[in-house]
Amino acid sequence: MSLNFKEFRRFEKQIILKKIGISGQRKIINSKVLIIGMGGLGCPLLTYLAASGVGTLGIADHDKVELSNLNRQTLFNTGDIGKFKVDQAKKKIFKLNKKIKIKVFKKKITSNNFQSIIKHFDIICDGTDNYETRFLINDQCKKSKKVLISAAINKFDGHLFKFNFKKKIPCYRCFMPEKPSNFNNCQT
Repeated sequence: MSLNFKEFRRFEKQIILKKIGISGQRKIINSKVLIIGMGGLGCPLLTYLAASGVGTLGIADHDKVELSNLNRQTLFNTGDIGKFKVDQAKKKIFKLNKKIKIKVFKKKITSNNFQSIIKHFDIICDGTDNYETRFLINDQCKKSKKVLISAAINKFDGHLFKFNFKKKIPCYRCFMPEKPSNFNNCQT
């Protein structure tokens, strides 16, 4: 794939970085990334991946926008309340970059549907807020030998893990073998 002049100008600040260059930008454009969770982590991640030129983005979330989301879920505004997060996010991202392919999964991630969702993506980004789903995503990505980026925020602390399951490496369960007894989420 070649970059036309307009695309080159759009991404030139990335292209001039020695570790990216034109070949790296082509890799970005050909990348297929799935973001699970359109919350406080998923919204800015989707925005930045779209702006950087990732060619295919998947977004998975079954929730609707609520008033309490607006202080941290930057893609949404009061007009989005009551609407599905993935639908509203897709509309906003198309305004940022019309060339992106966006696949929407308006469903809760389960062991029954996860493999069919991730099979078309190279990198899986977990921005969910519960351990049951995090363990499921970890286990299925490990089984499918996918790259998993797992991120979480708790109050003022952040956690970020990258697991390349194409290699034999530790997984999320190695760091968090079981669900903690004093579980916190956005509501608590």
